Amino acid sequence: MTGMTVREPAAAEPAPRRHRVVVLALDGLLPFELGIPHRIFGRPVGPGGAPLYEVITCSIRPPGPVRTDADFAIQVEHGPEALATADTVVVPASYELGPVYEEGRLTPGLAAALGRIRPGTRLVAICTGGYVLAAAGYLDGRPATTHWWHSDHFQSLFPQVAVDADVLFVDDGDVLTSAGVAAGIDLCLHIVRRDHGTAIANEVARRTVVPPHRDGGQAQFIQRPVPEPSTATTGTARAWALARLHEPIQLRDMAAQQSMSVRTFTRRFRDEVGVSPGQWLARRRIERACHLLESSALTIDQIARDAGFGTPQSLRQHLMGALGVTPTAYRRTFRADNPRPLLAS
Repeated sequence: MTGMTVREPAAAEPAPRRHRVVVLALDGLLPFELGIPHRIFGRPVGPGGAPLYEVITCSIRPPGPVRTDADFAIQVEHGPEALATADTVVVPASYELGPVYEEGRLTPGLAAALGRIRPGTRLVAICTGGYVLAAAGYLDGRPATTHWWHSDHFQSLFPQVAVDADVLFVDDGDVLTSAGVAAGIDLCLHIVRRDHGTAIANEVARRTVVPPHRDGGQAQFIQRPVPEPSTATTGTARAWALARLHEPIQLRDMAAQQSMSVRTFTRRFRDEVGVSPGQWLARRRIERACHLLESSALTIDQIARDAGFGTPQSLRQHLMGALGVTPTAYRRTFRADNPRPLLAS
């Protein structure tokens, strides 16, 4: 037929590029910490169910086995060229860092591998992985942390780094460091939260069966004894308080839930949780307020009351103290309907 217009089918829009996380596996690595980035970044999905991150592992050598600190090696399928494709590079802990740990200098192979990283790539270290970033000069003049056991040695080896040995992790924008083991989980969850908001990070935490958020400034619990199994816990009081965050909660009310004196309750609470009841309650209320700022259309006044702060002024003061942002700025950054969440530190 003549005079007929034939429309070509519309081309499908290309899928958005996933954020690529490249994990650098070094000889002597700790298998648990190597698995943290894969577990945390491998779980987040967008509204359509598509993964938000792509996670791959590489070595400083061609593909092949990498020794661990256990009685097995792992087979790594990517060489150092993968570092040039990374949006985020994660360096987990290793117990065989050699001159990096002993002298604060990179081996030629490690230096060549790190030289492939593009400018502007986000750098993350878990535990002694911070030695690698420090030896490469990435931490010069920056705040950082590492496992408390190594902190004095780390500081003496890298005096140009502002070491904070008392925190779980340090977020300095494009360079982030954590203390050991579980603090690596906290840091990776923090990054997911920073990239995509609390709701997605909380879902990852639930699936991983870990707390959704521990402040980076929380202590590493150095020399804190673990309560004996026979010791009464404070879990009932915490559950009771979580159900009443919008109400005034006194320390004596929480202690009464465990039939303890205030003094005994406070001591046992610190032993179990690592912070005072008041600090713990404030953090839970901040988490509640952040969730409402992200996921609801409630006014700041309503959120302040629902989270137990009473007034917008009190909410603002607590949020500024904990996160360095106002409630309005937090909502603007992390609202679920914001198509491009800011990478706020």
